[in-house]
Amino acid sequence: MSEDIWGYHPTSGYEQGVDLTGYKVEATDGHIGKIDKHSEDVGSAHLVVDTGVWIFGKHVLLPAGTIKRIDTAEKKVHVNRTKDQIKAAPEFDEAKYGSEPSYLEQFARYYNQPHM
Repeated sequence: MSEDIWGYHPTSGYEQGVDLTGYKVEATDGHIGKIDKHSEDVGSAHLVVDTGVWIFGKHVLLPAGTIKRIDTAEKKVHVNRTKDQIKAAPEFDEAKYGSEPSYLEQFARYYNQPHM
């Protein structure tokens, strides 16, 4: 797994220990949902976003490296992917996340692709 995609960028405004659960998530072209959970784990930091009705209740995993900026005043997280890129991402599966050690590799492969 690439460390770059799984770590919060120093310029993102992330502060360890800040609970991002409930923050709104904004793609480069609009709102995509709310953070359901987040992880600060070194080498696998990520967000799980509930997209609600936008893509029919799908949960998506966004590696911390996709975060451009965190606005704690507005409780928003801005990511460097489009809505279509996020919609096409593998769906997050809680059961596989907890039981398959290599589960995050599919997200690393998907999100390490070049982006706009």
